[in-house]
Amino acid sequence: MKRRTTSDERKLFEQNFREALPLQAAPAKRSAKIKVATTGPSGVNGATQDKLRRGLMEPAARIDLHGMTQAAAHRTLFTWLAGAHSRGYRLVLVVTGKGNPKNDENAPWMMSAHGVLKQMVPRWLNEPELAALIASVQPAHVKHGGDGALYVYLRKRG
Repeated sequence: MKRRTTSDERKLFEQNFREALPLQAAPAKRSAKIKVATTGPSGVNGATQDKLRRGLMEPAARIDLHGMTQAAAHRTLFTWLAGAHSRGYRLVLVVTGKGNPKNDENAPWMMSAHGVLKQMVPRWLNEPELAALIASVQPAHVKHGGDGALYVYLRKRG
């Protein structure tokens, strides 16, 4: 003879079934008084992202790569960022410069690439060795160098 489930057993089954669903499928319960800090695709929460965009956070350290060759700048940046991460810094400033803004086609400085560090530093920051240390990279606020500098938000030490 087949046993019938009671209403309490059915409720318990339904509750356990709902808890087993992925978190995205469960309806989100939010209180109007609690502000939930969500982490964006960059790995930095919205409040921190907004403070960076508005220039309200001061970098813990800065490095200026002006006048360095690509090879020297690459080595220096890698070593410096690894050291900043090991010291527990979260926000650092990397100054690349804007490149030569003059647009004189016949000038000697136009015969070679200009603004090389401005182009190369973001690529270097995406290399696996450095990317593992970095949560976010974005252009700096005008008061910290604007287009000639980058905020690098480092991950917490593990």
